[in-house]
Amino acid sequence: MRLLHRFAYFSVGLIMGIVILMFFLSGKRTSCDYSPNARTLKNIRIKDRVFSDESYRFFQFNNIDTSNVSEILENGKVNFRKSNTNNDPCNIYFVAGDANSKKIELQIENCETTATIQRVSFSE
Repeated sequence: MRLLHRFAYFSVGLIMGIVILMFFLSGKRTSCDYSPNARTLKNIRIKDRVFSDESYRFFQFNNIDTSNVSEILENGKVNFRKSNTNNDPCNIYFVAGDANSKKIELQIENCETTATIQRVSFSE
């Protein structure tokens, strides 16, 4: 079999495989959260979110909507150097992100079923 025929058979199989994958994977919400940052943020996002009194007052005093926390948890960066990931019941994570063109850092206590935003501060 000549090289041209091999290439043609390979192309037909490749195209058929891509079409089958597009058919089965269309409409599904698949994600590739393999980095530690992405896995940590996804873990925090799927839990019930609780705001401490201190963090809630910070949002009220600075006229920042608490829904910006969702945006920070979607696009933010986890500072693993400051975070304490070896706590027994709940890990503490520091997540930095932008909200209303201001850089904000969240201190989040990530427990089994809840994620508590303990402190919020402006960062440089």
